[in-house]
Amino acid sequence: MNRLRSFNSNRHNVPNLVVSQRALDKMAAAARHFIQDETGEAMVGLIVPGEHTGVNTIYVLDTISPDDSAVRQFHTFQQGDERQDEIIWWLQENWRVYREKRRGSYGSALQAKWDVPLRYLGDWHKQPGFMIAPSGGDQHTALDWLDDDENGMTYLLAPILTLGHPATVVSAPHANFVMIPQEDDLNIRVDFWYIHRDMRLFQPILPAIYPDDQLPRLSAYPWHLVNPQRANQEFARLHEEELFTSIVLWNATPEPPLEVCFLTARMGSDKVLLLVTSWNYPEQPPCAHVAPFEQLDANDDLYAVFE
Repeated sequence: MNRLRSFNSNRHNVPNLVVSQRALDKMAAAARHFIQDETGEAMVGLIVPGEHTGVNTIYVLDTISPDDSAVRQFHTFQQGDERQDEIIWWLQENWRVYREKRRGSYGSALQAKWDVPLRYLGDWHKQPGFMIAPSGGDQHTALDWLDDDENGMTYLLAPILTLGHPATVVSAPHANFVMIPQEDDLNIRVDFWYIHRDMRLFQPILPAIYPDDQLPRLSAYPWHLVNPQRANQEFARLHEEELFTSIVLWNATPEPPLEVCFLTARMGSDKVLLLVTSWNYPEQPPCAHVAPFEQLDANDDLYAVFE
């Protein structure tokens, strides 16, 4: 899965943590939507090395909800699905293209510091009552994840969100939690936790909430993941025409985001067709590229024949 992209810490002490206002708002919105049940989302962002202090900084830029297959019950939440992974992959690929295009035009150290991969950072979830810390089951799950070398990860974030806290509980400068107004003078509380596979225990991590305009912006989600029903209909129409079809991402225009392309061919045809749609299709019309069918080697560029 694409969330299994590695990130490493060169120290075992707790990193700095910056959370975008967008990510915090999405946590609160999801919690309000599933008041009676547990819920949660995957987080993505950046790990910026501390060149002078030696302490890395984690930037949480977005959280990604699971699809309707997620199990949400009062004491249970299970997530992880293809849609989450495909959105993470989409964001990662667009961020990679953005970095490549910007790399030659960095004008300051502030811009250059964002030249790091976009990564999966962990999951946040809402717990019942005032369970503000990860459970023993959470710890076991996290350590199993971290101990799997194929995941290539040394630490995870695990924010815990709980509801119904009185306004008398306020965030302090050195607290690992923030309070978000709920209703009836109550508050949502988000406690931030971090676990390293060498330490084996969850540790509090202090969040700093940054306005979105002070952090990098990620690409908007593409139409085929925002509206899977429309995507399935488009696939069905192509299959009705006996066209073999697969979805590929291609930078068909000078600037990101990438285009969502349908690579299609008919059995026995000497032509292949690339139907190019923008991320916000059908707001923008598609276009098509035709090329001769060619046998490609493993190292050949699939898209070169369409340029």
